[in-house]
Amino acid sequence: MENDSRKQFDVAIIGGGLVGASLTCALAATPLRVALIEAVPFKSDSQPSYTERMLALSHGTMQILSAIGVWPAVVARDATPIKSIHISDLGHSGFTRLSHTDADVNALGYIVPARVLGEALMARMDNVEVEFICPGQVTGISYGENCANVTVRTNTEETTVTCELIVLADGGRSSAREWLGIETVSRDYDQTAILTTVTPEREHQNRAYERFTATGPLALLPTSGNRYAVVWTTTSSLAPELMGQSDGEFLAKLQARFGYRAGKLRNLGERSAYPLSLVRVPDPIARRAVVIGNAAHTIHPVSGQGFNLGLRDVAVLAEVLNEAARNRDDIGSNPVLRGYAEWRHDDTRATVTFTDGLIKLFCNESLPLAFVRGVGMIAVDIFPSLKRTLLRRTMGLAGRVPQLGRGVPLE
Repeated sequence: MENDSRKQFDVAIIGGGLVGASLTCALAATPLRVALIEAVPFKSDSQPSYTERMLALSHGTMQILSAIGVWPAVVARDATPIKSIHISDLGHSGFTRLSHTDADVNALGYIVPARVLGEALMARMDNVEVEFICPGQVTGISYGENCANVTVRTNTEETTVTCELIVLADGGRSSAREWLGIETVSRDYDQTAILTTVTPEREHQNRAYERFTATGPLALLPTSGNRYAVVWTTTSSLAPELMGQSDGEFLAKLQARFGYRAGKLRNLGERSAYPLSLVRVPDPIARRAVVIGNAAHTIHPVSGQGFNLGLRDVAVLAEVLNEAARNRDDIGSNPVLRGYAEWRHDDTRATVTFTDGLIKLFCNESLPLAFVRGVGMIAVDIFPSLKRTLLRRTMGLAGRVPQLGRGVPLE
């Protein structure tokens, strides 16, 4: 980093996690000058976006990562394809089976460690023109006549980043979002997700499971080494008991809840837990600012849509900004940002409604609702048109798909 106290850019991205880094890579193909501001050093153990937690990447997200030059490095390291998905409702009839052949793709999605994706993004960013300000703590945001000013404190100095547009990609607890007074709407699910890994007795054959229960969904996602990444959602009141149990007790409870479709489960990995809530911004734009990723929408992990939704933000924003730059428009102007917001509105609303609706529908022990759920799952299992509609939504291919989402690089 240079020693001058003021730096001029087109775009300042606040947050260098997986979404912010992906946007940085996506904008490399545009004429825009980009600054990436991140508070935690990228290779630090405390960097939350580069841990061993597993990410469920949709087919559409794979296309985006391919188009920005990141996917080959991910595949070379660790990306387990999901070839099929089995969906069931504990204690009730009806199930749905989905296959990659139903959508005519090689895989419905992939399970990738966050660390692997993070390292691939860092390797790609080493080869793009970007100003890294890391570690850098944002301490203020102000405005000039046709610009925004981001004040950043580093280890050695205080720097002012002047830009046309600020992108807020600093996560669900975004400080910058609060400074700009961007409204959020939230609701506590009173549920907790417990994450761990297990080894099944049988080969997983790249099959994922989603089992709905009255206390929340239970997902088993295939990973390398014939292991499953487990996402067990339960009520917040029951979570402490499960977290406090011995490995043997926890495995027994997990086995009873999931059943024996994969055989006996063993070799329990380390457990972690986090509370679940729905947080979204009704309008993702403000004066010379746009909110993306978890800073714009933190949703329930059911069906693994959260990170994928954020990557679609990246794909659309990069395309909108590239077009504006090519036309010599002010990329931070309200017409440009409003165009982005309108494009993202339907997909964001549909994804939030879909995930939230699944929880409301399945976390209900009403017998009439259980009957409706069973009929619905049987219908999806039987009718190819319903399968294709569901898969297009979960694969990130519904509605207007951005250029990167089709696997086509920006020019």
